[in-house]
Amino acid sequence: MNFDDFDASMRIYEQSLDQYVLPDMYIAARLDGRSFTRLTKEICKFEAPFDEKFRDLMVNTVKMLMTDSGFRIIYGYTESDEISLLFHPEDNTFARKVRKINTTLAGEASAYFSLQLGRAASFDCRVCPLPNIGKVIDYFLWRQEDSHRNSLNAHCYWALRKERKSQNEATDELEGKSVAFKNELLFQKGINYNDLPTWQKRGIGLYFKDIQKTGFNPITKEETVTERRAVFADYELPIGDGYREMIARLIDTV
Repeated sequence: MNFDDFDASMRIYEQSLDQYVLPDMYIAARLDGRSFTRLTKEICKFEAPFDEKFRDLMVNTVKMLMTDSGFRIIYGYTESDEISLLFHPEDNTFARKVRKINTTLAGEASAYFSLQLGRAASFDCRVCPLPNIGKVIDYFLWRQEDSHRNSLNAHCYWALRKERKSQNEATDELEGKSVAFKNELLFQKGINYNDLPTWQKRGIGLYFKDIQKTGFNPITKEETVTERRAVFADYELPIGDGYREMIARLIDTV
């Protein structure tokens, strides 16, 4: 058997599970930090429940994926240890092969985050094909609602842990409790959940925006203002219909 025939016969096994996202489908990809609870609380000891240094590591990783990953990403969203990315509808990188999208994004996010952190960290990735704009909007509303739920739970859990309650005791006290109960629990401990930073409750959105940059012309000795396209991190995302309209607007303008 010559090599070309041998190569073709073996690639059948390698490609047997390959999937492709259909051309008329939108692509969202979600990355999750692997064992990040242990990484952030035991190994690196970031502040709980939220740490601005960790937040910035995640934001910087999203910016890199939007500008240097080779994919056309029009919107990025991060909350806690996860990242969601919305692809440009016409992106055809790797012929939209799911395996290549997953491995490339997971590898690049893991490498960049690790370089920032100074120690090894890894992400997994999954592709979510979405049939229309309505489902794209629903996807990001879903992730934002997940952020809100996780944020409230995290603030309650760590408020109890700071009172020297064990992991099991804190978890049991919150099990099955309503949102109203959790808000009241925090209020009794001097925390008004509504007054906490928006990014902690609703996550952070990243999108391309024309940003003015002030410079200085050494020849004319004058200050200059130029516009450039750059990724903007939005720490004050709207909620509900406002967020729905924002996502629709981003898709409409591509």
